[in-house]
Amino acid sequence: MTVSESLSAQDVVAEPGGAGPGSLGEDRDARIGTSFGRYAARKVGGAVVSLVMVVLLGFFAFRVLPGDPVATMTRGKVMSAQQLATLKRQLGLDRSLMAQFWIYLRDLPQGKLGTSYSFRRPVTEIIAEHLVPTLLLMGISAVIAIVLGLWVGQKSAWVRDSLFDRGNTAVALILWSVPTFWLGLLLLLVFGGTLHVLPTGGMQTAGSTATGLVHVWDVARHLVLPVITMVAVTYAQYLLVMRASLLEEMHEPYLTTARGKGLREDLVRRRHAVPNALLPTVTLVFLHLGTLVAGAVTVETVFSWPGLGYLTYQALTGPDLPLLQGTFVVFSTIVILMNLIADLLYRFLDPRVRAA
Repeated sequence: MTVSESLSAQDVVAEPGGAGPGSLGEDRDARIGTSFGRYAARKVGGAVVSLVMVVLLGFFAFRVLPGDPVATMTRGKVMSAQQLATLKRQLGLDRSLMAQFWIYLRDLPQGKLGTSYSFRRPVTEIIAEHLVPTLLLMGISAVIAIVLGLWVGQKSAWVRDSLFDRGNTAVALILWSVPTFWLGLLLLLVFGGTLHVLPTGGMQTAGSTATGLVHVWDVARHLVLPVITMVAVTYAQYLLVMRASLLEEMHEPYLTTARGKGLREDLVRRRHAVPNALLPTVTLVFLHLGTLVAGAVTVETVFSWPGLGYLTYQALTGPDLPLLQGTFVVFSTIVILMNLIADLLYRFLDPRVRAA
């Protein structure tokens, strides 16, 4: 019997206890499953710890902001010292910092984020009203930026150093380096102030009572400039990462084999090169979805879009501490959740990470 035959025979020898030939594969699958379970548990645990730390530290971070909420609310009004003291007591600002912190911790697990100083309403209700416009703006912008960036990136890599590649890469780099607020103001000036072809602020026409398709069209027109602004400054990242990933794959042996089988270049790119180049890009997509929140604050403020970003800006002018804490919790949760999904998805997609 040869060495290879001896090894093959050993692979199928029954293990003690009666396990059959398939036990090796089952044990391997069980080990992989257990490994992924430990990996997922570790990542979820880290995300929970991060969220708890952010929530706790956020309370104290907003307390060091300059400004007095009571003074801001009573600006321009004649108020006696007794009236100011009463207002502070109503807002809970007469309590010590630790007493306020205890109330914050007590209410947080119940979903209570306090009462807004400015709106005199529960923060949870206010955030719920402004969450949908933010998700609408971020969702549309993310989809367009991802599709556009990945499509242009893989096209540019396949025709490297061509006029198409150089032109698109240069434009993407320029837009990526432009400050978001500056680009938004420029679009406002051109399309709203000079050409007067698009709305310059809000989510719908002031005083409009339209419903149905007329309302949808009105909202869509108000979305154009904010979406263009967010897409212009974000799609470049997807383009550049996709381009770099595909360039690394272009000289791999499996592509030479695919060409040797007679496949057209278009099929070689779409069926073989692009799927392998997508791995780092998929991770970037989910990581960047969390960072879109920062862009949403700037864009919503410039275009007076009634979302969480604009709400945060309004809360800062107070400062409206409960509202700031509430939006901070929501934004932090989105960022941490997107990072967690990116970690888990990358482990699931890339066999090299699973093997490690």
